[in-house]
Amino acid sequence: MTTVYGIKNCDSVKKALKFFKEHDIDYTFVDFKTDPVGCDIIDRWLNCSSMQQLFNSRSTTYRQLKLKELNLDDAGKREWLCKENLLIKRPVVEKDNHVIIGFNQTQYEGEFLS
Repeated sequence: MTTVYGIKNCDSVKKALKFFKEHDIDYTFVDFKTDPVGCDIIDRWLNCSSMQQLFNSRSTTYRQLKLKELNLDDAGKREWLCKENLLIKRPVVEKDNHVIIGFNQTQYEGEFLS
């Protein structure tokens, strides 16, 4: 089963969901705003990727919280991801213990259509 995590109004999430619908791929959508994920899920994603991939330092939330001024290390970033899911790059797609972060048409085609 494929699970897509993100928020409904995010352009990258919209592209991912459109891709799955166009290719008749079943998925479950988890909205960070209504169903936040905890540290256990974030740790699982970090085991399959990296902090650089998962932590969105270009987000509005990052700027509003003035996190650049804190000069966070990876442990600090993890803490913020756990309490503020909107700092997670979107979408996060889980499929068979594999994690894909962000939307890339070519990557999705290789992962889901081959």
